[in-house]
Amino acid sequence: MFQHVAQNTVEQNTEDGEKEAVMSAAAVRILLAVDESENSHRVVQYVGSLLSRIPDAVITLFHVLKPMPRGLLEHGGSENPAVEAQLRMQLRNEQEAWIRKERESECHVLKQACETLAQVGFAMSRVAVKYGHGDNIARNILDEARNGRYDTIAVGRQGISRIKRIFGGGTTDHILQDAKGFAIWVVE
Repeated sequence: MFQHVAQNTVEQNTEDGEKEAVMSAAAVRILLAVDESENSHRVVQYVGSLLSRIPDAVITLFHVLKPMPRGLLEHGGSENPAVEAQLRMQLRNEQEAWIRKERESECHVLKQACETLAQVGFAMSRVAVKYGHGDNIARNILDEARNGRYDTIAVGRQGISRIKRIFGGGTTDHILQDAKGFAIWVVE
């Protein structure tokens, strides 16, 4: 049976009065990166069915939105501090509106992943949903994994061209190369 134990140890007295180090149990935290691909659907099925009977397994479904348009990355600026503040607020509002719109248009990806987890018997009370956005999908996934203190990153292998395979251009390859301190599950 799969069991994850935290790295924290506590001392506990044994029956004969001696102290022993005991590992304290913690939740298994899985970051499950999803998109619209068939491999992504397979990894959701696999992880959900594998962990559905593990009561302390928690899955975060993570979907990276497309990059923000260049026009929303910065404003023209102004030498007048009042105008600069107004432009900055306007840009922030436009960025938030764009992110909201993208989340709405991409929510079907996470909704389908949630439905798949439910179908394989994974309790929805142990599922969280998050979005990232940016032009580097692998970096987004790794940043979320580090910031969220996940134990494992699960991804579906992307179908990549021969050229990308030779030069190492796929998202999964970048995650495998740059992920330190995580278990990585790649489902094909």
